[in-house]
Amino acid sequence: MLADLLNKHQAAFHPLFQPDLRAENTYLLDLTMDNKELESLDLFDARVMHDYIFGKISSHNARYAFGGYMEDRAMYRRSKLFHHPSGKVRSIHLGTDVWAPEGTEVHLPLNGRVHSFQNNSQPGDYGPTIIMEHTLEGTSFHTLYGHLSMDSIQGIHVGQTFSAGDVIARLGSHKENGDWPPHLHFQVISRLEDRWGDFPGVSYADETEAYTAICPDPAAFFRTLTKNQPQ
Repeated sequence: MLADLLNKHQAAFHPLFQPDLRAENTYLLDLTMDNKELESLDLFDARVMHDYIFGKISSHNARYAFGGYMEDRAMYRRSKLFHHPSGKVRSIHLGTDVWAPEGTEVHLPLNGRVHSFQNNSQPGDYGPTIIMEHTLEGTSFHTLYGHLSMDSIQGIHVGQTFSAGDVIARLGSHKENGDWPPHLHFQVISRLEDRWGDFPGVSYADETEAYTAICPDPAAFFRTLTKNQPQ
């Protein structure tokens, strides 16, 4: 399984951010429907979300906020992008988010090549997005980087190679990243199929089992944070 392979090699992965995420500089953010603080917030307003998230970072003397894998989030109701004509709403988050100031650099965790990129510009979407292709022990997989700055997808080309530790992107502002507070959506994908510059980052609840198999927990890429957190 890909998850086992990632765990085996996690010590060799370069941090996605500098300094790396650690327990002492990262606030674990809860954006699930169980967080009662969110009930009083206007989740349709990116500025309100920004003030809430970055207020948490500031009040905890942190540098980042982190979380999101398989969270059931109410905030996706703010965009028609996540609504099905039947009335169902996609709300299960398939990747991990790291919230940090716009312009923050994103480093590649392991050698890879550019598979595809594009600006997913619909409100609530990823905005500028890069998908990288990697190989470990003969196993190919992809990593997705969403909510980037526009200049992150300018001057790159499909097939371009990067080494672990290279800066491949910067976090975008809400004006360019799909109208979200600045953050990175990071997702591991075992089967990209025919997708190009995009892949679902949120699923319906009844698709959770299928997507869990395709998109394993990215925790191996944040080992200095997750290994120090209480179980």
